[in-house]
Amino acid sequence: MVNYVRAGAARTQAAAMITELEAARPGAAELLAQDALAKLRTWPELTVKDVPENETAQGCSVAGAYDYGPPPRLSVATSASHARRDFTALHELGHHLQKNSFDLMEPFSREPDGGVLLEDAACDAFAAQILLPAHLVDQHLDAKGPTASAITLLWKTSNASRMAVCVRAAQHLPAPGHVLLLDPDGHLAFAASNGLPPLPRGSFQGDIPVIDRALTGPGRAQGRTQVRYRDGILGRELHTDTAPMDGYTVAVLVTDSAPWRAFTPPTADTGPRSRDYICANCDENYRSFEPACPRCHVPHCPECGSCACPPRTPGRSCPGCFLKHPPAMFAPDSDRCLDCS
Repeated sequence: MVNYVRAGAARTQAAAMITELEAARPGAAELLAQDALAKLRTWPELTVKDVPENETAQGCSVAGAYDYGPPPRLSVATSASHARRDFTALHELGHHLQKNSFDLMEPFSREPDGGVLLEDAACDAFAAQILLPAHLVDQHLDAKGPTASAITLLWKTSNASRMAVCVRAAQHLPAPGHVLLLDPDGHLAFAASNGLPPLPRGSFQGDIPVIDRALTGPGRAQGRTQVRYRDGILGRELHTDTAPMDGYTVAVLVTDSAPWRAFTPPTADTGPRSRDYICANCDENYRSFEPACPRCHVPHCPECGSCACPPRTPGRSCPGCFLKHPPAMFAPDSDRCLDCS
């Protein structure tokens, strides 16, 4: 299973979203670029709600949420700057556009995960393309790729949020990598990735090399480091460049062709390697970094919790699909399996 989205795919999807938006509301993109949140509050078909940050979607890359309704609702965290709230509102509008268009949903069918990662990445790209037009981006980001200092300068000369600038910069990375925005404590406030698995918002990166030097020093540092995924898993070693961004730190990380160096060969892929498995109990295809079962040497399936060992308890038949499943596939108060309930 592929677990990353290339920036080109997200950018193509975002362009289609803007085209559909303009077809329904001519001139909307230009108006939204001026004051997205205020403009969206005037749209009768949407409800825009201000919420505390702890009520936003944890799986989303921004501090916001989208609810189908009816009526459809965009939730935006109140604890952010105005520019960041505009970016969040446009990101959630991106979910609304994609969820309500068969044409925009069609590319999801070609994605291994059903389009989950593509949808969220396209929302970021959609918001960034509205807030940061191409001519402005091209003035500040070199053809060789973005440096951390160039990203900071682009942010200072625009009215866009730090997140929007990070997304646009990630679209210009010369190799697989990330553009990270870190808070003063070293937690990940936002990440835009290209060709590598996305990093979870809120994850702690402050103690890894280069990032640690940047946070404890003047904010500028260069070198090689690994970023941290879930459960402390470290990815491959990446060339890294950082710069301060008014209380935050922006970091550019790439596998090779680092714009701030004359020559950078590809780094060795020192990150953990996963394997693909097919669950013997529920037939789920999955990829796992987890330790293997000491008896059958297969990690537990994230869907049903089973490894390849023979079940210790008998399975149950589901009256919905008429298949026999392990007990873990049934909710405690249901006679139907999780797929049918």
